[in-house]
Amino acid sequence: MKMTAPEGLAVWLDRLAQEVNLIAPREIDGVLLYRPVRNSGEIVWEFTRPLLSIKEAFFPATERLLTIEKIGQQIKLTETLPKGEQVIFGVRPCDARGIKMLEALFTDTEPSDPYFTQRRENTTLIGLACRTMGATCFCTSLGGAPDDPGDMDVMLYEVENGFVIQVMTEKGQALLSRFSLETDDISENESEFRASYLCEQAERIVIPEMNAWAVKFDDPYWEQVSERCLSCRICAYVCPTCRCFDVRDEDLLSGNGHNQSERIRCWDSCAREAYRRIAGGHNPRQAKGQRLRNRFLCKFDYYPRQSALGTAACTGCGRCIDACPVNIDITEVMQHIVEVSQ
Repeated sequence: MKMTAPEGLAVWLDRLAQEVNLIAPREIDGVLLYRPVRNSGEIVWEFTRPLLSIKEAFFPATERLLTIEKIGQQIKLTETLPKGEQVIFGVRPCDARGIKMLEALFTDTEPSDPYFTQRRENTTLIGLACRTMGATCFCTSLGGAPDDPGDMDVMLYEVENGFVIQVMTEKGQALLSRFSLETDDISENESEFRASYLCEQAERIVIPEMNAWAVKFDDPYWEQVSERCLSCRICAYVCPTCRCFDVRDEDLLSGNGHNQSERIRCWDSCAREAYRRIAGGHNPRQAKGQRLRNRFLCKFDYYPRQSALGTAACTGCGRCIDACPVNIDITEVMQHIVEVSQ
């Protein structure tokens, strides 16, 4: 394994920022987010996790899919696929895990999504292991770990005199080869180092079996919990794995006399009242309890059945717990399902 000094890493990141789109934890008006940075001085190093995950870098909150132009009797469609290389620095293991879960559906399941897939191919993930777990983090209950390098291209571990580097993929090695980083060899092997690095982990939460959720489909519990729910959808927007979207066409101002519009894709959520409304006005999930139930079944029942990963679509990041204005806690919901299933 190799190690680099903080100064050498800063110089390396400065060079990266000049050559590629470098995204890292950055404070914007008092809020910590993954955003493009111009140099290493803009990067926040001491943090638990940013408000939003790195999902935005692959699946933007709003993006143009194509433009539509009517010229006489002809219709011209122009697809707007994403271009350019990006490197994301300071990625937490839970967020890298979230991208793997999205990739299983957007890329590995036909038909693949060309927009997500192109961004994933053009992106290198540089992880930064967590030294401490946040108060609402529970990644270890779902098979993750605060220092898990498995879904990274390069993983960094902060130690007393710098950062230990672990290269995980050919893409990560290619980046380090193209942009040379000053390093020194260290004697510890991976297993010895990981054992010494492990941070204090929170008490594990029992995760319900996949089949336990459908059995409680008609449980009055969902209506009881939903009495607090505001249908604000913040839980979906901060989640690394929620992927519902809406597609619509918007008119564009045109100076050439042609009718032009754009097709855009925006984040949506199954918690929105009109999300399942269909032609004729029928809404099969009109009640809040039905929509709240769908959110949990989607994560812990539907996704494991649809995805080749076979795991729950939850990374244990705890963002939804922190963000919910009425304190609906995903771990409390899981605890209830476990208790009533015994």
